[in-house]
Amino acid sequence: MTREDAGAVSPPRGIAVLAVVAIVFVALPVVGLAFRAPWSDLRSLWSPGARSALRVSLVVTAGASVLALLLGLPAAILLARARFRGVALVRGVVLLPIVMPPVVGGIGLLIALGRRGILGRPLGAVGIHLPFTTAAAILAAAFVATPLLILAVESGLRSIDPDLERAARAMGASRWYVLRRVTLPLLRPQIVAGVVLAAARALGEFGATITFAGNVAGRTQTLPLSVYQTLQSDPGGAILQSLLLVAVSLAAMIALRGRLLSR
Repeated sequence: MTREDAGAVSPPRGIAVLAVVAIVFVALPVVGLAFRAPWSDLRSLWSPGARSALRVSLVVTAGASVLALLLGLPAAILLARARFRGVALVRGVVLLPIVMPPVVGGIGLLIALGRRGILGRPLGAVGIHLPFTTAAAILAAAFVATPLLILAVESGLRSIDPDLERAARAMGASRWYVLRRVTLPLLRPQIVAGVVLAAARALGEFGATITFAGNVAGRTQTLPLSVYQTLQSDPGGAILQSLLLVAVSLAAMIALRGRLLSR
């Protein structure tokens, strides 16, 4: 417990009661999964299908995290530092995947990058066909995950004292030098938090992936898609796979606490 936590004022009793209700509301489905899980059948997690889905999930999550960092970091810097007409609209469009139904994002990706899409035709002319490939699954996951990284980094940028950057500029440092040696080191906790959040979101992505990349075993079938398919024939196996996803997501949230709540 920090000094600030120790000196904080306790919430009213009514707030505490409502908080308990909220915690139970969120935790009950997870407890239900754990209660109904066939723990004696844990070996099903090592079946060829589950291992293949886990491997694809790791590849997709890693690729989407890297893509989210490469695209999200510049976007966050622009949104936090640039001043131009329409910046609010641009921010709304960039963050739209957070609230957009994932299946709608998948349809949009098909229209943009499908074989007959806006960019799909030129890509196809040079032999690049994205739909129903692992690359498509990575793009779909990155599409829904990148806004989370942007939010985390932009929030960190707005908390940095601009006088530090101005002082470096006043001493003759170039904009790139200030970015590399002042801004990015100060942003390291928020960047790490954003990457972990993006990775956790990419790991759980379902709607955009199945719409744009399909559900091809060994190529685009991630763990969430495997859970959906397994549920049709083996509910117990689907529950165990679900708990694996819950465990990974929970570990990410616990690891992020100090970064998300740091001053």
